[in-house]
Amino acid sequence: MLAWVRTALGFMAAGVAVVYVAADIEHPVLETALGLVMVGLGCLIALLGAWRWRKTMRALREGGEMPGPSHVTFLVVGIVVVAVAIAVVIVINT
Repeated sequence: MLAWVRTALGFMAAGVAVVYVAADIEHPVLETALGLVMVGLGCLIALLGAWRWRKTMRALREGGEMPGPSHVTFLVVGIVVVAVAIAVVIVINT
């Protein structure tokens, strides 16, 4: 759970940094959209982490099946999409 929260906070902080701290991007709509996507993804990551933690605790307590890796795959895809978006923004601004 703590790893999910740490990752979520990192995404949220990076989203705020893109909008308020990063060097000015020529397209403010693109800057704001990227920041909002990162903050939204951070919120979703926190929710998924909490859901996985509850499911894992229930499985340990009642002997059920542990959660699978599908949410981890979602996280990896999200990180790749955001990284590509940042790269595109950098290319557009140069």
